[in-house]
Amino acid sequence: DSVVADVGAGTGYFSLPIAARVPQGRVLAVDIQKEMLDIVARRARAGGITNVEPVQATETDPRLPAGSVDVVLMVDAYHEFSHPYEVMQGVVRGLKPGGQVVLIEYRAEDPSVPILT
Repeated sequence: DSVVADVGAGTGYFSLPIAARVPQGRVLAVDIQKEMLDIVARRARAGGITNVEPVQATETDPRLPAGSVDVVLMVDAYHEFSHPYEVMQGVVRGLKPGGQVVLIEYRAEDPSVPILT
């Protein structure tokens, strides 16, 4: 029954497989690009996946429901945030007590990628 938010979901590469791991829960596929969310929704429908919910974020707000998320996953997305402080404030608001943030950055070792801290 866990709620997992995939922030920076893109086409749902992680969102859709996670949905199978939380069949009684929900996956919030969060992205600022409506086109990406449309792809996630289309892929979920095609795969018969009913527990993925696209969430249209803004550059400053992931729009997570307050106190509702068990785990926030961000894979290779954080360095793309133009307003990382504001986004992380929204992430914290969305977490349940004891919730976790999983941050994976594949390119942190690449000095040409602007990792904002």
